[in-house]
Amino acid sequence: MTLSDFIEANLDRLIDDWAMYAGQISDSETRLTETELRDSAGDLLRGIAADMRRSQDSGQQEAKSHNGGVQEASFNDIARQHANDRLGHGFGINDVIAEFRALRASVLRRWEHTLPGGAASFQEMIRFNEAIDQALAQSVRRHAQGTERTRDLFAGVLAHDLRSPLGAIINSAEVILRDEGLSARGLRSVANVRGSAARMKRMIDDLLVFTRTRLGNPLPVELTSQDIGRICSDAAEEVRAAYPDAQIDVRVAGELKGQWDGIRIAEIVVNLLVNAVQYGAGPICVQASGDDGHVTLAVSNEGKPIPRHALPTLFDPLTRVTSSSAPRWTAAGMGLGLYICRCIAHAHGGTISVDSTDAATTFTVRMPRYPSPPA
Repeated sequence: MTLSDFIEANLDRLIDDWAMYAGQISDSETRLTETELRDSAGDLLRGIAADMRRSQDSGQQEAKSHNGGVQEASFNDIARQHANDRLGHGFGINDVIAEFRALRASVLRRWEHTLPGGAASFQEMIRFNEAIDQALAQSVRRHAQGTERTRDLFAGVLAHDLRSPLGAIINSAEVILRDEGLSARGLRSVANVRGSAARMKRMIDDLLVFTRTRLGNPLPVELTSQDIGRICSDAAEEVRAAYPDAQIDVRVAGELKGQWDGIRIAEIVVNLLVNAVQYGAGPICVQASGDDGHVTLAVSNEGKPIPRHALPTLFDPLTRVTSSSAPRWTAAGMGLGLYICRCIAHAHGGTISVDSTDAATTFTVRMPRYPSPPA
């Protein structure tokens, strides 16, 4: 009897074994009930048996071992549905993995007593393990996606709900600052409240962009007539006000008018300038140039180069990069700043890149002069 035939002929007994075994190895705090263990076992086992019966040459087998094989869509759907069911019951990823460990052990332990032997039996075991691994990969992937989506939704709702009370704090601080009877000490305190609330608002706004893009929604932009040269000059003035010692030189050339979201483009320039001030050294140069169809922004600074190993993930969110030669050095990708810059550049149909050498570190943004309206 082949292993696939054995699975279907002994379905009830295998499900019994699986439920008992998985219940024993699952975490005590999240122990699964027998009903919950059995609910999708039959579909998984029948799907595995069907997958094992499909013809497969050596090339397809090798591709599958590298997670490159093409699997029947219905089989993948069964594994993903299993993960959805477990998520719905609040099970963790360790519980999902424990179930598949139990399934593999239960089937092979019972089949051992009827094992016909020979190369054919060995090949049957390979096909069975391939099917188990494929189902496990699909289930774990869907479980992780569901967990991440829940976390992102929570962060987005929290950030959205925080905007109202934070707005009330900022508005109240503005009103109090107009009180001419306020003491010097009170004036400083209220100014600190306003400044701190403004920084919190920027962080919340960044978190909203982060969660929106993580959930698959494009960053909204409002395209209006803008002058990149003016945006760069205004951004430089804003950063000089916050960092009086910063040496920022703005250089413009070519045609710099077009259609962009002025607030978002200013956010890119300010973020890059602040990164240059905080993590670079010496003077900072902002260059804006325009040709027939595109504009290019470049922010350069001197200082220690960004470690080469950090460059591939520099624009990823919530990353922290340290240099072995300077343990306290952190790259700008530690938070959301560069991630937001990349989102804004992409929303305008553009790109952002970085080049870092001993001579200088340069972030370059290139965008079409008239980007297509966002969908």
